[in-house]
Order: sequence, then C-alpha cells, then structure tokens
Amino acid sequence: MTDTAHLLAATVLERTVQLAEIPAPTHAEAQRAARVSGWWQEDGHQAVDVDSAGNVWARLRRGDGPALLVCAHLDTVFGTDVDHRVRTEDGRMIGPSVGDDSIGVAALSAIAGLLEPPGAAMPVWVTATVGEEGLGNLRGVKHALAYPPQPIGVVIAVEGNYLGRVSTVAVGSVRWRVEMRGPGGHAWEESSAPSAVHEAAVAVQRMVSMTTGRPAVSLNVGRMSGGEAINARARLAWFEVDLRADDPAALRALEAECRGVLGSITSVKVRIENLGNRPAGRMDSSHALVVAASDALRGIGREPRLVATSTDANAALDAGLPAIAIGVTEGSGEHTPDEWIATAPVAAGLRALAATVNVYGRRP
Repeated sequence: MTDTAHLLAATVLERTVQLAEIPAPTHAEAQRAARVSGWWQEDGHQAVDVDSAGNVWARLRRGDGPALLVCAHLDTVFGTDVDHRVRTEDGRMIGPSVGDDSIGVAALSAIAGLLEPPGAAMPVWVTATVGEEGLGNLRGVKHALAYPPQPIGVVIAVEGNYLGRVSTVAVGSVRWRVEMRGPGGHAWEESSAPSAVHEAAVAVQRMVSMTTGRPAVSLNVGRMSGGEAINARARLAWFEVDLRADDPAALRALEAECRGVLGSITSVKVRIENLGNRPAGRMDSSHALVVAASDALRGIGREPRLVATSTDANAALDAGLPAIAIGVTEGSGEHTPDEWIATAPVAAGLRALAATVNVYGRRP
C-alpha cells in the first residue's frame, strides 16, 4: 500500500495545482466542477454526475444499505481578481486555496486505490460540494444529503490541511447584516439628533463586551460602514456580524442576547437581515468513527488531536448522521494568498483517510 500511496500522492499534488489555479468563489464553482467530473470519468469511477446544486458525485465502491460519503468543497474565499498561480518551494505548495480545499478535492478520487473490495463493506461515494465557504451556508452538502443517489449513513469531510486533527465538534454560526436608519441632521445645528453611526458603534461595543473572555462563543463584526458626510449626523449605518458557538444551546443564547441589545435601541430604526447560519453539533470521542480516524492517524505515527471546526460535517451532524472532518496533509495560512501545504505527508495522509474508511466501512 505504501508504494501505491506514493504514486497516488503524486497525482493528487499535480491535480491540486490544476484545481487551485481555477478561480472558484462561492456560487461560481462550475469550472472546477467540470474539471473534477472529467478526472473522475477518466479514473473509471461509476455514476459520475453533477447534481442540480452543482455538486460532483462518483461511486467508489458498490454495496447495499446506507453509504459512507466522503466529501470536500470546491469553493474558495478568493475572487477572480486574485492571482491564483501556485508555486512550490522548500517542500511546500503555496497559493490561494491549495489546502482549503483544493488538495481535499484532489484526494477524493485517489482513495479508491486504497479501499478494500466491496464484500460486506459499506458502499462508498465521494462528492465535491459547492457553497461551503462564507455565505454559501453549506448549501452543497445540504442538497447532497437531501437528494443522495443512495441513502447516506455516515459522512467524512476532508479539509486538506487537517492532517493530525479529528474534528468532532461542529462550530455553529449565525450571520446578520444589521442596518440602522435615523433622521440625520447638521453636525452642529442638529447635534442632539441621533446618529446611525453612533448607535451602530455603541451596539457593536456592547455585543463584543458580552463575549470578551467568555469560553466557547465568539462574535466578529467583519464589515461596517455608514454616514454621508463628516459634518452630518448619519442617517444610515450597517454592519455584518458573525456569531459562533460550539454548542447549539450556547449559540441560541448568544443570538438571543444580541437581539436583546439591538432591540433596546429606540433612537433609530433597526433592521436585522439573516445572511445565513451553520448548525452546531458534536460527536462523542468514543464513537466508532472517531476511534477509526484516531487509530488511522496513530497508524501513520501521529497522535490525533480532537478539535472544533466549521465544515461540511456540520450539516451532516444536524441531519442526525455521524460525521467528522479530517485531512491529508499539514499547512496553514488559510484564506490568504500565501496559504500553503506540505507535500511530503500527502501519501501518509491518503493512507490514514483510506484506513478510516476501511475500518469504519467494514463494521457489521
């Protein structure tokens, strides 16, 4: 298997470059999907298809009963204005999306060469999903789970640079655009008039202070703007806020508290627009899927770390399915143009991914 894994790793790295150099911002993944579909047909996989959401499907192993689904996402956080060229230096591959999640997608087909034969094992499908990043709101994997070509019993999400990690906790999120509108006025003549910018600033400060030093929750205001002139009380202000928690109840509580802050503002009109959400969830560390992934990592000489992340696995857990996220190599710099992955660990990462599928997939 070692020699096979190294041969497969070479193909995976070659395809990672090809895929990473195709821009694929969320909602514009079609060109990448076409490339992946072509690869999987060339590889001889069965039932290769692009569904109505834009996900690419293929069956790696036949079988009856619920299937094991291995998925990775096509989309990235980068627009077409970003230079997508990939470079390799000092054992690293560097470029936008190489680890998140180009190598994850490139690895899906490769594990077919390391899987055990059908027999009594679970059927295995792979899908390259759309809409995982940002405001995609996991629409690809949600569609995949709602309309699978075969009933799904378990999900493994592949995030390229997660090698050594087993994500057992799905961090949930709620995202809003908050808009405030007031009467405005002259900065001196109407200095007592409410300012939408001032009220927005106060609201943000109050919400941030609620989460400072508070474990297991976070709040981020990623963008804000407003006002018409330096000498005018602002008639309009807006900000976008991301609320996160690793527990559904904690996320609901944080959302209620933030709505309370915004609801207490009476000097200007406040409008909350829901931009999207990701469900929270978790897997017990003793679950057979977690054990299989952990043992597979130990089999390549790595001690597993159980972590909390936000991936396609969130949607599977919300649907009541066992689900984890794991990777095939190491790296860092996600969501930056200098994102990188290490090339040497890929063969071992493929072996660990395949071992996880093999061990869990042969369960009675």
